[in-house]
Formats: sequence, structure tokens, C-alpha cells
Amino acid sequence: AKVEQIKAAFEIITSDPAVKAILVNIFGGIMKCDIIAEGIIEASRELDLKVPVVVRLEGTNVERGKQLLEESGLDLITADDLDDAATKAVASIA
Repeated sequence: AKVEQIKAAFEIITSDPAVKAILVNIFGGIMKCDIIAEGIIEASRELDLKVPVVVRLEGTNVERGKQLLEESGLDLITADDLDDAATKAVASIA
């Protein structure tokens, strides 16, 4: 997933005013989680998102991906599994 693809997805999602949060759930068997994390970070910076973004990564280079998200300086919420991600997404809009 390239930055442009993630940015386009975020633009489509946030074009709906009813969207209160974004939950990204990735199982990166083929695509590396660190590459996906870099795309999420860059897209989030470029779009200056106003909704919470919860990210669950699993797969190749997952620890590096989580580290990049946590050290990005952005208000990205990381989750350990899908249940954790859903709980955090709901809590972020409560």
C-alpha cells in the first residue's frame, strides 16, 4: 500500500460526515507492516485528519510498524488485536 493509496482511502472515508473514527485492521502476510505504518503516518500528516485513527497490525515486521506509529508524534491509536481495536475505536468517540 503506497501513501497515495492510503491517502485516497482516508479521503473517501472522511468525506462522509457521519464517520467518527477510522479503524485500520491489517494482516500483512505479503505486505510488510512497517511499510503500511509509514503509509498511514504520511497520509495522516498530509490530510491533517480530525477523526481518531485506530491501527491494528499483524504480520511481517509488526513490531517495527507499531514502533513507527507510536513514535510518529501523531495521535494514532495502536491495538493488539481486532477486539482491542474495536474497543479503542468505540472509546475514542465516546
